[in-house]
Formats: sequence, structure tokens, C-alpha cells
Amino acid sequence: MTAIVITPVTLDDLSKLQQIGKETFYETFAETNTAEDMQDYLAKSFSDEKVTSELTNPESAFYFALEGNRVIGYLKINSGQAQTEIKDLNSLEIERIYVLQEFQGRKVGQLLYNKALSVARERNFEYLWLGVWEKNEKAIHFYKKNGFETFDQHVFVLGTDEQVDLMMRLKL
Repeated sequence: MTAIVITPVTLDDLSKLQQIGKETFYETFAETNTAEDMQDYLAKSFSDEKVTSELTNPESAFYFALEGNRVIGYLKINSGQAQTEIKDLNSLEIERIYVLQEFQGRKVGQLLYNKALSVARERNFEYLWLGVWEKNEKAIHFYKKNGFETFDQHVFVLGTDEQVDLMMRLKL
């Protein structure tokens, strides 16, 4: 078994990021959403323009989880004005941790989370926060296991469907 390496994503990795983003989101949520809502979300969220904008934002960072040369998961973190909601200068948002299903259970998500935690500590943030779909019990369990607590909720729109995300945070 090849070691899993966490590495920064650059603009040169645009197509790889779009591919892993679409694939992991689809694997995670296709069964519980309509095909139309999924297609709408994937087209908008992973367009060249949107992903390029995110990759070039100095307050956002992406990291790949690689096994050999294969991208098997990724992390997106945001600080400052790049945060999706709170925009607290003392916080770091974990916007996405996604891992291909075939690699789940191998601690890939934990490695990506550890990278986010490391960045937060290096930059002296007071807390990490995130939003997670209230029906994604596996992810909620993962974050609770890592010390996160629910503090609020917000609406996440996927296509035409309004869904509730739990907002969770970890004080550092």
C-alpha cells in the first residue's frame, strides 16, 4: 500500500480538482437528491470560472490527498472574507473534506482534517468551523469525534432543494 500524501493544489491542477470535486460530491449525495438538482449544482459549483476564482483567492486553499499519482480526496479551507458565512478574522472554515468512497475508512479524511487543524494552529486562529448537512450522519460523527460541537444551522440550497446544514465549531 502506497503512503497517502497531502499536497497543495495549484491552478495547474484545475481539471483534477474539478474531477475529484464532482466525483466525490456525486458519490456522497446523488442517492438523496434529484438528478436535476445534482446536475445544476455540479455545473455551477465546479465550472472553470468558479473553481479558478476559488483557486486564485489568497484567503482560500485547497489540498489533495494523493495515493501515488491518484487524487483520492481533497480539502478546501477559507479564512477572512473567503469564508462562506462567519467571516471572523479569528476563525478558519473547513468548507470541504471529500474522499472517494473506495478510500473511505482508510483515515484519508482524518489526514485532510489534520492539515486544516495544522494550518489553523500555525496561523493562530481561535477556532475552526464548518457546515455539514444534517442528514450526513457519517460526517457529523467524524466531526464530533474530532471535538466539534454544533452551535447553529443554516440553509444550503442544492439546485431547487433547501437543505439544513448544522454549523459546528472547534475552539483551539
